[in-house]
Amino acid sequence: MLRLSLAVARKDLALSLARGNGLVQALLLGLLLLFVFSLAQGPGERVGPQAAAAMFWLSSAFSQVLIFNRLYDLEEVNAARLGLALCPAPIQGVWLGKMLAGLLLLLLAQAVFLPAAMIFLGQGLEALPLAGAVSLALVDVGMCALGSLLGALAQGQSGRESLLGVILFPLLTPLLLAGIGVGAQCLGAPAPDGPRAWLGLAAAFDAVFLGAGLVLFGFLYPGED
Repeated sequence: MLRLSLAVARKDLALSLARGNGLVQALLLGLLLLFVFSLAQGPGERVGPQAAAAMFWLSSAFSQVLIFNRLYDLEEVNAARLGLALCPAPIQGVWLGKMLAGLLLLLLAQAVFLPAAMIFLGQGLEALPLAGAVSLALVDVGMCALGSLLGALAQGQSGRESLLGVILFPLLTPLLLAGIGVGAQCLGAPAPDGPRAWLGLAAAFDAVFLGAGLVLFGFLYPGED
């Protein structure tokens, strides 16, 4: 399964970076959201840490939808999806490979979103850099595990692409709250209890949907329509 996962991830990254599939659109959408939100502030007003963290994670979440829609759209030519389904390896390798590719693409997008959020929203890192890095890793893994699992529902027919966003965002709510909670603390928001509870929530979410991906992906990713 690991060999299939790495092969799928390499193939998806090569095609996505060569063609700009998903990544360019994700970058533009995320930057547009951050810029428009910055314009909503009055002259001299400073965006609060909670709002800034929320905008960063919402930009990441919307970008994730575009990334996984494009990753699963790569197989919709020349019966490539059927070929993947017939590989002599567990089909969960496709889920894991697309998750890894989506994770790397999301991190590339966030490498642009983070400094843009600092500039547009007037923020600076105040505290807890280690907790912020751990939170970023946990939330990104959970987002991509769920995005790769539900991305299988959006493949095959263009009319079903909206399913990913419709189903994904309600399920992502606890994870986004965890990312916003820790991110706000890193930007200086007071938090007497610290980030431990939010990090625990993100870790529990990851465990649930990593397990769900291994169990359910084979039922969600048929070889043909």
